[in-house]
Amino acid sequence: MSTKNIRLEVMQFLENKIDGFVDQYLIPIEKIWQPTDFLPNSESETFFEEVKELREIAKDLPYDFWVTLVGDTITEEALPTYESWLMDVDGVGQVEQNGWSKWVRQWTGEENRHGDLLNKYLYLSGRVNMREIEITTQHLIADGFDIGTGRDPYKNFVYTSFQELATYISHNRVSQIAKQYGDNKLSKICKMIAGDEMRHHHAYSEFVTQIFKVDPSEMLLAFNYMMKQKIVMPAQFLRESGEKISSAFLNFSDSAQRIGVYTASDYVDIMQKLIEKWEIEKLSGLTDEAEKARDYLMKLPARMAKVSERLVIPAESQVFKWVEPALTR
Repeated sequence: MSTKNIRLEVMQFLENKIDGFVDQYLIPIEKIWQPTDFLPNSESETFFEEVKELREIAKDLPYDFWVTLVGDTITEEALPTYESWLMDVDGVGQVEQNGWSKWVRQWTGEENRHGDLLNKYLYLSGRVNMREIEITTQHLIADGFDIGTGRDPYKNFVYTSFQELATYISHNRVSQIAKQYGDNKLSKICKMIAGDEMRHHHAYSEFVTQIFKVDPSEMLLAFNYMMKQKIVMPAQFLRESGEKISSAFLNFSDSAQRIGVYTASDYVDIMQKLIEKWEIEKLSGLTDEAEKARDYLMKLPARMAKVSERLVIPAESQVFKWVEPALTR
């Protein structure tokens, strides 16, 4: 039987458990929080006073913070790309709906709230150039992305396990910084989003755990492949108006590293956490090729940690069209 057919069999086997995964890792629509719960109520007589207070508190947040928050928001807003990508994974029934398409749609519904909430906050803050942000968001969706997984469910679940944990870290750190500057409303917003991301991380990493039980060698080879080629961020093609594809991503990443929101050492920590979570050291019955992959993986975090220590982040912030310095003074 071909590798692809075995993967399809495993996806069908896991599909029998999908209702349990939905119940455990996703929250019913009527019960989960909505963006409006954390924003000034536009129906209220006090709406303008609440907006004025939000804008006043937002004035103290530093430049790199705004760049990072905007980049995080745009990443969340590019959700159409992520749903269409997951719907194309082998074993997910897009035309003839199956359990996996149910999962993807419900996961997308939860994720969609994040961009909505952050976008509205940015709009009300008066600290950013919304039109430039909207142009970048449209570019990011139009440009699509290539995360190196193809239609392989094993590689895709490694990617989502990693990426959901990375977004948890990013939103959680933004929450902490906002709190330090006295913006408790924004801190709570980012903390709630981070909570969703951690829940989703647990889900996707559980899918991988289940695959390791039935197809350990191939799952390990997929994990090794993704770590070898490095996990690229969903916003890797980020660009501002009039600029070339990917031209804004590195500077956005530098801003996030400068204020400690998401760093190279975080990348290494996530890799180590996944190795431990999936108990790579304890796997048995592996093929010779998978054994070699395990040896490589076990040594990789230490090697990458040494590389990350040598990284030099520019001290000066790059000026973005999204965030004009005059707006953040």
